[in-house]
Amino acid sequence: MSFVAFVNGIVLMFLAGLMGVDAVLFPETRPVFTTAFVLTGIVGAMLAVAASAASPALNRLHTFVLTTSIWLVAALAGALPLYLWSLPPVDALFEAMSGITTTGSTVMTGLDSTPRGILLWRALLQAVGGVGFIVTGIALLPILKVGGMQLFRTESSDKGEKELGNATQFAFATLVVYIGLMGLCGLIYAEGGMSIFDATTHAMTTLSTGGYSNYDASFGHFDSAFLQWTGTVFMLLGALPFAWYIRAINRNIFRSEQVLGLLKGLAVAILGLSLWLTLNSETEFLDALRLVAFNVVSVVTTTGFASADYTEWGPFAVTSFFLLTAVGGCTGSTAGGAKTMRWIILYRSLRSQIRSVHSPSGIFSTKYEGQTVGDDVASGVIAFFTLYFATFAVLAMALGLVGLDFLSAVSGALTALANVGPGVGDTIGPAGNFATIGDDAKLIFVAGMYLGRLEMMTVFILFTRTFWREV
Repeated sequence: MSFVAFVNGIVLMFLAGLMGVDAVLFPETRPVFTTAFVLTGIVGAMLAVAASAASPALNRLHTFVLTTSIWLVAALAGALPLYLWSLPPVDALFEAMSGITTTGSTVMTGLDSTPRGILLWRALLQAVGGVGFIVTGIALLPILKVGGMQLFRTESSDKGEKELGNATQFAFATLVVYIGLMGLCGLIYAEGGMSIFDATTHAMTTLSTGGYSNYDASFGHFDSAFLQWTGTVFMLLGALPFAWYIRAINRNIFRSEQVLGLLKGLAVAILGLSLWLTLNSETEFLDALRLVAFNVVSVVTTTGFASADYTEWGPFAVTSFFLLTAVGGCTGSTAGGAKTMRWIILYRSLRSQIRSVHSPSGIFSTKYEGQTVGDDVASGVIAFFTLYFATFAVLAMALGLVGLDFLSAVSGALTALANVGPGVGDTIGPAGNFATIGDDAKLIFVAGMYLGRLEMMTVFILFTRTFWREV
């Protein structure tokens, strides 16, 4: 377990370094970030030095502890500058957890006049959380076999590592692609009229599919069709597997069932809702297409930007956006949610089951990417969805127990678990935020965001007796 402490110390020292950069750049919040830099750096250095002699060898059970502890430690450290600035402890933890899990829900109001040092810190948390989950999704979750994620390793991770020689080179290539896309996004945002600061921070929160904005009106602050289409494209790019990019660049292989599945699903949802909006309002089709495309992609990729209050588009639109919240992007991307790969496998497993009922003597197998899906993967996916929606139900009931109305409790539970950001309704919908809810509800949301980002099983296994006996 000493190596787990060592890695967490390194994470704290890295975050302290980012706090130091923020302190240098913005004098207005320099005392806040200087204090946070010192405190976080000291704790991180102490952990790293104390555990520096630890062996880097990790068994599977230690990997569970490492994965779960890093995100919690990062959220606590990320909350420190926000608390030292002005946010109450629960609000600071909520904002930091939302940032590091790239959820995008916020308790902050008056963002238009918030110091730029604080706005940059929120964007940095999401940028770090986004690339952190790429690494987790590619390197750790397949090893842990969380909800069928081991299939992603056979789909693209192993191929990418073999192509580049080793896992370190593969991770470096992933980082290059991530930063490269982020830089390109920022340049186009700036060309489209954003200030350099807005372009930089929004590029971070777009590619990380995080959704933090510098304005209370979210992306709707930028009344620009060019910027909205740009955001749509780069949110989608952030939700595609980064191993797929590497494979496409190095081997010129673009085929991916989950990428194709995500694109097809988005096309159907966008076209259907665009027609609905055109027929049921005075909106022209091209304007409807832009508004729908931006907001549907934002929800499905779990970014959480909003360019319009889609809850005003009618009950069909509200129901559609609620259901789209659970979809998610691709495995090995920055996006949250249940993931396209799992939905594909679930659908094909159910189809095979129905066929076997119809023809008991037939042999029907579930295939994905040309390979037969083993029983362990199929059962893992089914177990994941069972746990996913059971957790959703518990969160929704807990939120109702502490006083949230039905719509806020149900949509809030799903948006937290899927790491989307806004829910539906007047309180936590795209036109609202989480500032007015009580501290008890905020802590439930914190737990939901944390569980959702770590695929739940990674966390829940820590509460079993068998785990601690084996550790």
